[in-house]
This record gives sequence, C-alpha cells and structure tokens, in this order.
Amino acid sequence: MAKRMLDCTASDFSRFTKEDYLSSIAGSEGRVVACECIGITMPVLADVTNAEFVAAMGADILLLNMFDVTKPVICGLPKVDQEESVRELKRLTGRMIGINLEPVEDAIAKGNKGTLWEMSEGRKATVDNASRACDLGVDMVLLTGNPGNGVSNKAITDSLRAMSSELGNKLILAAGKMHASGIIGEGGENIISRDDIKEFIEAGADIILLPAPGTVPGITMEYVRGLVSYAHSLGALTITAIGTSQEGADIETIKQIALMCKMTGTDIHHIGDSGYPGMAAPENIMAYSVAIRGVRHTYHRMAVSINR
Repeated sequence: MAKRMLDCTASDFSRFTKEDYLSSIAGSEGRVVACECIGITMPVLADVTNAEFVAAMGADILLLNMFDVTKPVICGLPKVDQEESVRELKRLTGRMIGINLEPVEDAIAKGNKGTLWEMSEGRKATVDNASRACDLGVDMVLLTGNPGNGVSNKAITDSLRAMSSELGNKLILAAGKMHASGIIGEGGENIISRDDIKEFIEAGADIILLPAPGTVPGITMEYVRGLVSYAHSLGALTITAIGTSQEGADIETIKQIALMCKMTGTDIHHIGDSGYPGMAAPENIMAYSVAIRGVRHTYHRMAVSINR
C-alpha cells in the first residue's frame, strides 16, 4: 500500500503509479484537498500561477480547468515549451495534476460562444485528447462539464468507456457533475443517481464526482452520503465538489460545507475555481483544509519543501 497522501512529498509523487495514487488517497481517510484552477486567465498574483497559489494554501491535487491539450496555456508559468507546461507545473509545485475534459453536446455548448466557457476542440472528452493529456504528464482526467456546455450523464459514460479501453491502465479516470451543466432534467437530485454511478464505474471510472451538500438545490448531506456509500461498495473512490462559485463564500459557509462533505464519507474534497476568476478565495482553501484535517496536516502540506 502506498504512503498516505497526507504524508507524501514531491519525491514520493514522482515515483507514483496510478494505483499508488488511488491507494494513497484512500489511505488518507477523507483528508485530501483538490483545488480547481484556471490557467488561461490572468493569475490572481499576476506572475505566479493560480496552481502554485492554491498549492501554497494547502491543495494536495491540482485540477486544471479550461485546459486545452492541443494548446496548453498556464499563465504565470516560466517560459517553457508548451509540451512541457504540465511537467514544469509539477516541478514547481510537487503535486498530482488532473485536468477536466468535457463530453459536450455541441448544440448546447454553442450558447457559450464568446464567453470564458466557450468550448475548444482540445477540451473535449475524446480518446485522442486523453492520450495527449497522458503524454503531457497529466495524472488524472475528470470527465465533467462547465456551466452551459451540455454535458449529459450518457455522454460521460460513452466517453469513459472509450478512454478506459485505451488508457485505463495509465490515467486515473474520474467522472461526474457538480451542477446540471446545461442539461434540462439533470438538475437537483437528478444530477447523479445510483444508476449513473453504476454505469460510470462499469465504464471504467476510478473516482465518482458528486456535488457537495449545500451547493446545489436539493442536494443534502444524507443524499450524498448514500451515493458515496454506494460508490464505495462498488470499489470506487469519490470526490465531493464545490462547483457553484461558493468557493468565494464567507469562511463560515465554507467550513459548514467542508464538515458536511466529511460526514458523507468522501475521499477527496474539491474546491472550485471561481472565488476570484481562476481560483478559490485563498483563505477559503486554508479554512476548508483546517476544517477537515486540522492545522497539523494543513500546515504540513503548506510548508513541506518541493525539494524533499
């Protein structure tokens, strides 16, 4: 069994396989923080990537949103060849890195034309894009959807099946939705059901993503608790996700969401990228971390050198 992620350093991660990462997350017993961040916007600290900033505030896993695998852009990164952008970010942060890919319905996604969320070919959930992500050094692909891009649960299942057959032994595959993603009829408790979870896992998902309690209308701690237990019974890990800009809420709200997520039994706690444009409010990352694992583990993750 791999060392638990709580205690890992950059040198540990550099040697990890897919199975090591999954074992390390499971061994941390619900105390792993994943922070989503956007690389194509101006970084909050201008010349420091948002990914570095969230890592400094205690994130264990960096999840890059809006990352186009055909045109990799991470603003604030030192000048490197685009093909080396993910590996450079790993060198600077010493963290596990995932990206979002979206199984979009093109007709719905067109509604985002001209906005930050406008789709590009390199962000779509195709086998070619997942393979390219793997070549770039990405550890995990999350199949999910940004607002209004029309990501259905059926499309997630289809994409999972195709990716798993080609890359399931190399990439961690996560899947689920934080909100309806523009699909009428897949809101509230219909965002994800037991049937969806079963289909995702049968199609190759290692990790199931669920909305965090209190972030989507109708999504309670009890409801998510049941889904987490079901996913665990089928051998998958889970992520509870804040994908509704509440990563920019007040600290008391963040702590309440964090404890509800802990009570669901989830393995990974996800914090979204839109507190400020591109990342969560930094004080909320730290507050969330302290709520689920105390100051000892929070400060350890913040303080440990990437040279260890």
